[in-house]
Amino acid sequence: MAGTRAAVGAEDKAKEKRRTLMAWVIVLGLFVGVPCVIGFVTADDGDTDVPTPTAEQRDATVPLLASAFEGQGICYGWRLYDWSTEISVGSNLGDRTSVRDDPRCPRWIEVSAAVRYTSASSESSDSASIGVDGSPDIDPADLYPIAAGLDRFGLGADAFVDEPGWAITRATTVLPLLAAEVGLAAPVPTAADPAPTGTPAPLPSAGNDLLRDRKGWLFTAAALLLVAALLVGVGVRGRRRQRRGVGPAQRPGAVTGSSRTPEAA
Repeated sequence: MAGTRAAVGAEDKAKEKRRTLMAWVIVLGLFVGVPCVIGFVTADDGDTDVPTPTAEQRDATVPLLASAFEGQGICYGWRLYDWSTEISVGSNLGDRTSVRDDPRCPRWIEVSAAVRYTSASSESSDSASIGVDGSPDIDPADLYPIAAGLDRFGLGADAFVDEPGWAITRATTVLPLLAAEVGLAAPVPTAADPAPTGTPAPLPSAGNDLLRDRKGWLFTAAALLLVAALLVGVGVRGRRRQRRGVGPAQRPGAVTGSSRTPEAA
């Protein structure tokens, strides 16, 4: 009888070990596997491609630049970058035609902008840098006030981050006015604003709001902690119940009440 009870106790201990091992496997799976799956699913956290000028914006800008060239003898153009990748170029010579190294443009001024969108989970914010270049015969000292003058028309870095396509074409159309202000050319009528058509595409979320972007992770972590606490509680309760159900093991050869004979009693 004592041997049977000892065997039952050993079997119960083995079952308890298996249950404990299974509980740890579940906990590790929740804390490791679930975050990995969430990270894989949410890896694409926002479109970071910089939009180019629309066809309407380009088509409206080129004639204005051509008119300025006829009145001033200076070619004007634009160049837009997505980080360091050129994504749009144009001038009074036409869309996708640069004023640089073109024999038709001995004198030229070009505005360029590099827009950098970051992912929503990045600690860095979206940014843009704007510059104005010119042909070798134009003094760089005259180009600096032209670049600085773009801010007067609301064409600072924020405008290029918000609407890169509109901002780069708009900046190109005000170059003739700014060139006349610094004495590089005769004044010309102010170019009309090539207003964008259609509904602008929504911009990616700013990249520095870490708490908002990780809200899903916080909820997941809280749920995992709750599940882990529940599993630990169930394990402790089962352990206590097992200890109450199994009595102390008897020594080999011990005489129990049920094994005594009437004579021994």
